[in-house]
Amino acid sequence: MKESENRIYFYPIWIRIWHSLNAIGIMILIYTGLNMYYSNRGFRLMDFQLAINLHNITGIMVGLSYLIFTIGNLRTTNHKHYKVKRTGMFEKIKIQSQYYMIGMFKNQHPPYPLSEKRKFNPLQKLIYSIIMYIFMPGLIITGIGLLLPELIIENVYQLSGIFLTAILHASLGFLVTMFLIIHLYVASIGKHPLANFKSILNGYHNTNAH
Repeated sequence: MKESENRIYFYPIWIRIWHSLNAIGIMILIYTGLNMYYSNRGFRLMDFQLAINLHNITGIMVGLSYLIFTIGNLRTTNHKHYKVKRTGMFEKIKIQSQYYMIGMFKNQHPPYPLSEKRKFNPLQKLIYSIIMYIFMPGLIITGIGLLLPELIIENVYQLSGIFLTAILHASLGFLVTMFLIIHLYVASIGKHPLANFKSILNGYHNTNAH
C-alpha cells in the first residue's frame, strides 16, 4: 500500500475486481434465493425456473470470485489483514462496539483509525474473517452439494442429507445477507456517505473521511 498525503492505496485492482464480482453476485443470489424460498402461485418475484438457473449460474460466478480472493491472499500480503490476534481481542472489540453504538454519534474520534498497517478495525477483522473463511466456504460447499446432490450423504442420523444441506445453505445465506446490510450501513459512516464506496472504485482510502 502506498501512502500519499491523506490518502492510502488500500485496494489494488484484483481486490476491486473480486469485490465487485462478489457484491453483484451476492445480491443476485439473495434476490433469486428469496424468490425460490417464497415462490408460490400467489407471490412470485420472477419465473421460478429462471430463478433456479440464475441462482446456479451466479453461484458458480461467486465461487470463482472467491477463488480470486483466495489466490490473491496467498500471493500478496493482503492475508495479514485477516489475522485476528487473541491477545486483548475482546477488549478491543468492546471498545470498537462502544464507538459504533455511542461514540460516533457524539463525533468521537475512532479508537482504531485506519492506517497503512491497519486496514480493518478489530471488530471488522473478526467479522470479515468469519465471513470469508467460514461462511463463504460453507455457502459454496453446500451450494455445490445442492447443485450436484449425488455428492451428498444420503442420510445423517435418519435425516435426509439433502434436507440438512439445504437448511445449512439457507441459514448461511441469511447470515451473509445480514452481514451485507450491516456492511453497507457501516460503509456509509463518515464525513461523506459515499466516501468509502468511492474508495473501492479508485483504490484510495481518504483518512479524512472519518
